[in-house]
Amino acid sequence: MDHFKNPRNIGKMDEKDPDVGTGMKGAAECGDFMKLQVKVDPETTIITDVKFKAFGCGSAIAASSFASQAIRGKTLADALKLTNKEIAAELNLPPVKLHCSMLAEETIHAAVENYLSRKPELKTKVKRGAAAAKAEETTAAASSL
Repeated sequence: MDHFKNPRNIGKMDEKDPDVGTGMKGAAECGDFMKLQVKVDPETTIITDVKFKAFGCGSAIAASSFASQAIRGKTLADALKLTNKEIAAELNLPPVKLHCSMLAEETIHAAVENYLSRKPELKTKVKRGAAAAKAEETTAAASSL
């Protein structure tokens, strides 16, 4: 409820800035729409700033706000690991509102892809980081069995 009543990181960035990636996604069935922008340090691939605008229900606004906070300060590869399930769990979203957390996850992915389309030389670095992180998770899960 806090992220709905007091959303963080509302605003926009200059889309012409080469260090900014913009993702926009919508859910036609409910009228929710999200625009999320990330500013990235190209040397480290760390997200240094995040802004969003959301139109729709309170759950869509809360999911956007939480997601923007969760990925700030993370690498692009780590930001891509944030799942809709984590967003939904953090916000205690009811099943009927899970599309809002899915929309937030999809918008993060769209913003990262947009950024990487501007900086194709970083694609391999980010994908390598994401693959290494996934391998770590798989190893950790297997060792806990």
